[in-house]
Amino acid sequence: MRIATRIIGTAALAALALTGCGSTGTTTTSPKTTAAAPAEGSVKTEAPKAEAAKSEAPKSEAPAAPATSAAPKPASGIPSPDAAQTAALVAALNAVHPALAVKADKAVGRARNVCTDIQRAESDALVLKNAKARFEGGDVPPLTDAQGLAIVAAVKASFCK
Repeated sequence: MRIATRIIGTAALAALALTGCGSTGTTTTSPKTTAAAPAEGSVKTEAPKAEAAKSEAPKSEAPAAPATSAAPKPASGIPSPDAAQTAALVAALNAVHPALAVKADKAVGRARNVCTDIQRAESDALVLKNAKARFEGGDVPPLTDAQGLAIVAAVKASFCK
């Protein structure tokens, strides 16, 4: 709203400033001046308003930049399972321990983090350690290495190729 008011105010000031300008009678004028000069009254005031609005438009976009920065960011590059892959992942995690996938969205987030380790070609020991740490806690007791390996296998089998 403030930006629109500023644009309108600037356009009005530009129109008033241009109406006070007289011509010297020469015919060597720029195309913009010639386009605004032929008619008196509303046509003459409309052209400067349009030109002023055009010249102000880039300035009004600067405050709008934070709004565009709130736009969705591009994909992170970490694979995300589709519905069928999520169902397979949840079923595999439930087979390891029923509490691992009580909240499917959290389980998927944790599995995506495991997938990040896999894609970074981290050592198998580090992938296992991180997978166990990500899924333990709350209702999940400390996981064995076998359970951690099963989680890594479930992530690989379901969506992280």
